[in-house]
Amino acid sequence: MKAFLKVFFIASLLLFSVSAWSASTKEEILELRVQVEEIQNDLAEIKRLLQDGAARAPAAAPTAAPPGFAEQEVSIGDSPVMGKEKAPVTIIEYSDYQCPFCARNFNDVMPILEEEYIDTGKVKFVMRENPLTNLHPDAMKASMAALCAGDQGKYWEMQKELFTNQKQLKEDNLKTYAANIGLNTASFNECLDGNQHQSTISKDMASGAKLGVRGTPGFFIGLTDQSDPDKVNVTVFIKGAQSIEQFRASIDDMLKSAK
Repeated sequence: MKAFLKVFFIASLLLFSVSAWSASTKEEILELRVQVEEIQNDLAEIKRLLQDGAARAPAAAPTAAPPGFAEQEVSIGDSPVMGKEKAPVTIIEYSDYQCPFCARNFNDVMPILEEEYIDTGKVKFVMRENPLTNLHPDAMKASMAALCAGDQGKYWEMQKELFTNQKQLKEDNLKTYAANIGLNTASFNECLDGNQHQSTISKDMASGAKLGVRGTPGFFIGLTDQSDPDKVNVTVFIKGAQSIEQFRASIDDMLKSAK
């Protein structure tokens, strides 16, 4: 897309330059400037349409494993958890609150996962923070806001606020969401302003890097160790915002093997 846009724009500039050299009056030059503005507007519209098409396009199919990934045992630790402790299958998501594909997964897949697998005791769902700060300048503070809310037992409630209001994640917005979900705002603000969960986020990102996470969302699925539910043997990787069918296939296969 970028290559196409560059060629288009360069050709437009050349056209303007050649025409300008031949223009003999101010009126002709002004007319040429108007034409260039029209070309620039057309270029902006083409870019918008291409971006919209890319956003609607399905994410890449899941691969067997990302670079650096190998079947391994992962400790859940203090990460936010949804579901029963000894659910046979565990899913670990690495997410970014400004990532549009993460929001797509939250809106389209998570409600079904909750209804069919998490609420029924088949799956334990673990969230890990992976803010891509080079792309999303508000993602780091959003992750901190979720973890600060988690200190008061409302991680998942804050997560909903963040993904629902993904385009409004400035610090003032985060503090408003804290009030909306009934947090002690003084404690929350102290936690957020003091970057109290910076080490947790760094630890999450390091664990993701070890598994080979290069973007978001990324999902690792495995069997829960029934003798020590803190541990999960991750064997499957799902990259990007995929359909519920992709998750069903992997989860159902693991549930069969668990029996």
